[in-house]
Amino acid sequence: MSGENDLIKLYSGRILALAADIPHLDRLDQPDATVKKRSPLCGSTVTVDVNMKDGRVAEFGQDVKACALGQAAASVVGDAVIGATRAQVETARDQLKAMLKKDGPAPDAPFDGLEVLIPAREYKNRHASIMLALEATAEAMEQAEQSNCA
Repeated sequence: MSGENDLIKLYSGRILALAADIPHLDRLDQPDATVKKRSPLCGSTVTVDVNMKDGRVAEFGQDVKACALGQAAASVVGDAVIGATRAQVETARDQLKAMLKKDGPAPDAPFDGLEVLIPAREYKNRHASIMLALEATAEAMEQAEQSNCA
């Protein structure tokens, strides 16, 4: 029963509120790049569209089919990503991974809202879903930058 209580604590009101209010759920009509990421363990998927301007995210769209934890991560990313550089997104991705796997601190601003997911450290089967939004965004930004240089 304690495992069930721990799971209930994990899905806090704040996580559920984030999951219920994900920004930028409209896909972009003409994105510079689109990346779809899937967690093989649970089947969660996040598809991200980006348009870049001057090395920063100018427009962002996402389609999120994930558990509440993956949705909460996508919500924080969606709220913080406009104006972010690829370096900021990649740093946040790496910091989130370290936060989950190595008890590292929460990612730096503007992605510091991901600290809400610290309780998920103990649930390794959820880590891949939590990582999807930042992984897809970083990859989409890289593709957009490469195609704009071509």
